[in-house]
Amino acid sequence: MTSVAHYIARVGSAAPVVTLSAGFGAGGSVIGPRVAERLGVPFLDRAIPAEVSKQLAVPLEEALARDERSPHGVGRVLAAFAHVSLGVGWAPPPNPLDEQAYKAEAEKVIEARAAGGAVILGRAAALVIGERPGALHVRLHGPPAARAAQAIRIGAAEAADAERTLLDADRSRDAYVKKLYGVDPADPRHYHLVIDSTALPLDECVQLIAHAATAAQRAA
Repeated sequence: MTSVAHYIARVGSAAPVVTLSAGFGAGGSVIGPRVAERLGVPFLDRAIPAEVSKQLAVPLEEALARDERSPHGVGRVLAAFAHVSLGVGWAPPPNPLDEQAYKAEAEKVIEARAAGGAVILGRAAALVIGERPGALHVRLHGPPAARAAQAIRIGAAEAADAERTLLDADRSRDAYVKKLYGVDPADPRHYHLVIDSTALPLDECVQLIAHAATAAQRAA
């Protein structure tokens, strides 16, 4: 039995499922693990490209080169193809692993893990899971200046280049969703909750999401 199948068999299908779409500096990497801890389910971020690497039998570096949340991931490649400036000195990674192959395998991982309960950050997980009963889809965002400041506070960026990092990250993540799924990731119709996580303390965002996830699970 695979590790994913074993986990699903152990936990069952009634555990909470939360997807988080988070702009850079919105605190997704802080909020996500805390929500997962409160709900008693795994937090999935870096585990996704690792699982894709294993399933496709390719080096982890190749999977990361196609991942949305990697600094040099597929979003940056797609944004470059769209003639978006990504800064001096940046070049796309080699492409032995096709973006569509990565997308398809990432979707399999997301769907399998969601069956056992999880908090999933990024990778257009709200679109992959869709209207699964009991799943909660959340968008974390906020004004660019506020997100840049928060990124510095939580250690996600250096003060000297926070604005540039934010611009590049937003463009790449938007490119990933728009190119591979044909939708705008900022469209509120994809989410049950849209939170300005720069206007509320991150711990309050955690409590809000965990409460909503429990309510969604009970209503399913």
